[in-house]
Amino acid sequence: MPRLSAETPLVHPGCQIVNSTFGGWCEVGEGSRVLNSRFEDYAYCDRQSDIANTTVGKFANIAAMTRIGPTDHPMDHASLHHFLYRSSYYWDDAEDDADFFARRSARRTVIGPDTWIGHGAIVKPDVTLGAGSIVASGAVVTRDVPPYMIVAGTPASPLRPRFAPAIADRLMALAWWDWGHDRLRQALPDFRSLKAEAFLEKYGG
Repeated sequence: MPRLSAETPLVHPGCQIVNSTFGGWCEVGEGSRVLNSRFEDYAYCDRQSDIANTTVGKFANIAAMTRIGPTDHPMDHASLHHFLYRSSYYWDDAEDDADFFARRSARRTVIGPDTWIGHGAIVKPDVTLGAGSIVASGAVVTRDVPPYMIVAGTPASPLRPRFAPAIADRLMALAWWDWGHDRLRQALPDFRSLKAEAFLEKYGG
């Protein structure tokens, strides 16, 4: 497999990338669609992810076949169908509804740093996942998730915190996800071998 790069994201075959930007060491899995979104450094998604109108934080881990920021249909009109807003698909003399698309793109989803979104999960628009949180496979997230919380179910609800509050607070203060690439490499053996509390003791969090 090619190594990841600080300059160019690794985009696997069959992806659709529209109006989106990428930081360093990012990867987009095969057959994924990324629309109106920003991947920050080290973020990745696995195959067949569908991500729209989203800020994907540093070191975010997005599993296969997920939907992040899925767009909605107009439920308060006489019809739900997209002929209302993709009108140029149907008539030569009709324009698409630019205001509708602007409203859609303004409904941002925010995925915090070092989060993990499990296989087949859905995270709705206007939702923020806090740093270090985990979304279980198949969950449907309709509300904000606090940092370092594990959520599961449909709709998703808190399952348990990953760490005691004091540890979570210290990790937030340490914010290792903002470290430079060289410092991350130097700390790699400790990331691998130390549990969170021991890591914090060593690195001053």
